[in-house]
Amino acid sequence: MSTTYGTTRLERTSISTRHASSFILKCWNAFQERRERQKLRATLSDLSDRELMDIGTARGEIDYIASLQGIDPRGMRSG
Repeated sequence: MSTTYGTTRLERTSISTRHASSFILKCWNAFQERRERQKLRATLSDLSDRELMDIGTARGEIDYIASLQGIDPRGMRSG
């Protein structure tokens, strides 16, 4: 009887550990994505207005472009 209780307790610990590590991994990934967006925003902000026009965007669109996840900013507009 104590063996069954011990096994159940071990399973619960294992499951809660997996949930905690999954949560930490999601937080880490969100942090990394945010840093990438900040880098993109800084890089685009450093460009001149002429350079921004060359890539088909305006200074007012930088925040919008940086906030898009999983979309390549170079493919945003067609010519």
